[in-house]
Amino acid sequence: MNWGRRYFALQAVAGAAWWVTVFASPWVRETTLGGLHPVAVAAVDIPLFVIASALAAGGVRSASIVAAGWTLLVAVALAVYATLTAQAGWGVVLMAGAAAGSLFALGLVLWGRVPTEWIIRGPFAPRVAVARAGAGRHVALTFAQIVVFWGFFLVVLPLVIVALERRWAVGIDLPWPVTAAGIGVLVLASALGIWSAVTMSTLGDGTPLPSATANRLVIAGPYRWLRNPMALAGIAQGVGVGLLLGSWLVVVYALAGSLVWNYAVRPHEEADLEARFGDDFMAYCADVRCWIPRVPSGRQLTH
Repeated sequence: MNWGRRYFALQAVAGAAWWVTVFASPWVRETTLGGLHPVAVAAVDIPLFVIASALAAGGVRSASIVAAGWTLLVAVALAVYATLTAQAGWGVVLMAGAAAGSLFALGLVLWGRVPTEWIIRGPFAPRVAVARAGAGRHVALTFAQIVVFWGFFLVVLPLVIVALERRWAVGIDLPWPVTAAGIGVLVLASALGIWSAVTMSTLGDGTPLPSATANRLVIAGPYRWLRNPMALAGIAQGVGVGLLLGSWLVVVYALAGSLVWNYAVRPHEEADLEARFGDDFMAYCADVRCWIPRVPSGRQLTH
């Protein structure tokens, strides 16, 4: 809870400083507000954003709800405004970051944590695959999932982000070597993703997705070096796509996805694996890292 209140304190100070610069600097005013009248916006935003954040920092729980809700509303409204007018693009970026931070802080203030249980509900709830389906069917299902997920998260969403980045005029020119490096990152990461997917679907009697998860603990192929090679591959693919498209927002999108996966998805996934595989999984965790590859000791590599 204290960290949530500290965030709202920081947000109150940052919001007040931003409003000072809005009235002091025409460039800041135009860049972040576009053609919106600063006095009219300030009359609403200062009480609901700056003052509410300060009250939330002081322990007023209802103020944290007001501050977070208003920040999210402003971020959405500014995004619509910037998309329609091609103005206030940097205001959208700033408010989007503030909205994400406010919602995170709100969870800490209200519950002392961020409730992530909703992530493992519905189609993403852990379900063991039907083992008798055979390795061939699991491989086919895995590649079908790859087409859908890679198509959406690595093609559709990045192209939308690039289009918005250009419309909002918040792009940053990247030198051509960086763009060229994106190709190499994307190819290597995709190879790791396919290697991991094939290993899981042929040896684990299941697929990499939680909706048809493996029946057996897989400690082979890239899983000998990393506990979550597919997650690392997906994040690296996103970064590679961002570099290839010359979009810093796509790179941020990929890195933000890594935080969501690490702190919201992974704990639930590993809790399920521990419940199903017990000491074998715990020994595996003790010997193989999640993100940084290292040579395993070999004591648990029996699967």
